[in-house]
Amino acid sequence: MDDFFAKMKKDLGISLNDVQKKAVLHTEGPLLLLASPGSGKTTTIIMRIGYLIKQKGVDPWRIKAVTFSKASANDMKERYVRFYPDLQPADFSTIHSFAFEVVRNYHRQMGISFRIIEGEQELDENAARDENIQMNKKLILRNLFKSIVGENITEDQMEELTTYISYIKNKMLPREQWSTVSCDVPKAEQIIIQYEEFKRADQNHILLDFDDMLTICNEVLESNENLLRLYQQRYDYILTDESQDTSLVQHSIIEKLVSNHKNLCVVADDDQSIYSWRGAEPAYLLEFKKVYPEAVILFMEQNYRSTQDIVKVSNQFIKRNKNRYEKNMFTENPLYKPIEISNLINFKEQSKYLVKELQEEEDLKDIAILYRNNSSSIGLMNDFDRAGIPFYMKDADNRFFSHWVVQDILNFMRMAFTDKRLDILEKIHLKFNGYISKQQMNALKQLNTNDSVFDNLLKHVKLQEYQVKLLKASQETFKEMKEMKPLKAIRVIRDRLGYDKALEKTCKNLGFRIDTLIGILDTLEEIASDLESLEDFAKRLRHLEAVLKRAKRMKGQNSVTLSTFHSSKGLEFEKVYMIDLVEGIIPSSEDRTETGLMEESTRLFYVGMTRAKKQLKLISYDYRDGKKAEESLFVADVKNIINPPDLSSPKGIITQKNIRIKKEIGASDREKVNGVPYNPNAIREKEAIRAGITVVHRVFGTGEITNVNEEFIQIKFPSKEKKLSIKACIDMGLLELKKKENL
Repeated sequence: MDDFFAKMKKDLGISLNDVQKKAVLHTEGPLLLLASPGSGKTTTIIMRIGYLIKQKGVDPWRIKAVTFSKASANDMKERYVRFYPDLQPADFSTIHSFAFEVVRNYHRQMGISFRIIEGEQELDENAARDENIQMNKKLILRNLFKSIVGENITEDQMEELTTYISYIKNKMLPREQWSTVSCDVPKAEQIIIQYEEFKRADQNHILLDFDDMLTICNEVLESNENLLRLYQQRYDYILTDESQDTSLVQHSIIEKLVSNHKNLCVVADDDQSIYSWRGAEPAYLLEFKKVYPEAVILFMEQNYRSTQDIVKVSNQFIKRNKNRYEKNMFTENPLYKPIEISNLINFKEQSKYLVKELQEEEDLKDIAILYRNNSSSIGLMNDFDRAGIPFYMKDADNRFFSHWVVQDILNFMRMAFTDKRLDILEKIHLKFNGYISKQQMNALKQLNTNDSVFDNLLKHVKLQEYQVKLLKASQETFKEMKEMKPLKAIRVIRDRLGYDKALEKTCKNLGFRIDTLIGILDTLEEIASDLESLEDFAKRLRHLEAVLKRAKRMKGQNSVTLSTFHSSKGLEFEKVYMIDLVEGIIPSSEDRTETGLMEESTRLFYVGMTRAKKQLKLISYDYRDGKKAEESLFVADVKNIINPPDLSSPKGIITQKNIRIKKEIGASDREKVNGVPYNPNAIREKEAIRAGITVVHRVFGTGEITNVNEEFIQIKFPSKEKKLSIKACIDMGLLELKKKENL
């Protein structure tokens, strides 16, 4: 045993701490290894595999290491080869790749052919070559949406619909529970029902997507004893990494594989579970001993990545969550620089601030800018490109430029140059205040002239009296737009032509989130702000689309990394900027409605903080697009950790470590310090919450409490029934009694 560790230290310079050694040595039976950020989990996993082979004589191919992502599997393989170049390879794969193997073997035995309808090259390159793919998942869903809803599905709706389907499958929800899952896509339940029926319409040749791989694999291992025995006997030891991202169906597959020998090592960090929206089940880790009563739980709490300044604050910050294992992350690294918090005047200053900071840096590859939503990256990309700052975009997504809102604005501008384009009018006729109906549009299409579409409408199509005035005004507006600067043109489209109002109507009818669409328009205004003509604007968008494609290939070069918090997990940088730290973004308004969502948002912020090795800078602002922006509750928490508030002191201002905190005296001190608006009428005592009373919820409105237990209340609102945390409702002042109206 000691010889193994001594040899590894001599050969590779690797020295494990006591907890890491325990994780390596505990080979028999279930082990839950809770690994804090930067605690050396991958090194520990590879050392454990090496110990099994070198010291215990286990054949490498009898060890199965399962990861969530292909990148993690490749990283493990690479490190294994580097540590043990003389050993035969162990079996590293993603859970989907393993499931694919099981499903393929099963269908071969049953004589059933199948076709994979998404990303099969990620599962098996040979399968990709063998199959003549004639259809794919998105094409099927697009056609179903069109036939059921009667509209073309947007990219946003497609993303939400596929997430909805994955969530249902990964949660293993029976069909009768599908309606309980929230989805803003119209007729989502009807679409998934028909989608499942379509895939299995031909019993001799079925269609499978990634989620089917998991559910069918689980069902096969449940029902086919021979196949289950085959895989149980193949592997003597199983390890799973990033298990906080694992769904119920994935956990169920692993349970079946280890049910005989129980030699399972689960590596996870419940504090970094950030994928519940696609079915991840962090609660499974908290109940690990219910599944494996004999399990040993080890805590890898030493952080080798970050400075004391970052580790101490991050460790304290995550303790705001209650549904977690109690841990105390620490480091022996020295102090370096305190966390810096900048509150800027407005949103536009954020980009200017970053440009100025980065222009003074030489090693851009050691710097990351992290944000919650991908929409934050487009404005940055525009300003960085103009400033000549090279950047790598980890989540490069060209969908912004093809988004229907962007295309709408371009079509409005095209109409300014030629109002003879019937095809353009057809795309926007429902999106401005001419109120052209589909019937009127069809009548216009029957005309065989090359005149102005507005003239043809006014002369040859039956219109309502109010439409005549509106269409004449719109025609004049389009003519004026041709000479406008693009920023003014966009604002004219939004206000005078009524595009913003049309968006609100669309959002109501189709369940879109208006704030997302307004955000796209605001980003277009940012891009347009210093351009002179509509032609310049169209060229700029084409240029930025090309820049975005290039940014995907900048990895490894001296360029700053732009990434969402989600995609940054597992990465580390010398200096990290976390931006757009305002209420409504992180936490979002939706996060504030449920304790579970709020805790996940907290974990997401924590993931961002713990990417930084030496410097961490948090950035918020007071205004965006003329509207007041509130500093994130999480930034307020960080301030309070670094500089704890003393509510007994006189009103005043305390300045410390780049933090300016204004403290106020009065009944609302605690709420203001934590960034939550004070509600003097809020219910503050648990005893006041009883079944049968009518309350007003800050987000959901008026509802009746139907059930109360120790932790949760059930409230029936007009739209749906909600299960809410009593503690969250009291702490945040979310509920007040409904006042009786005077008769």
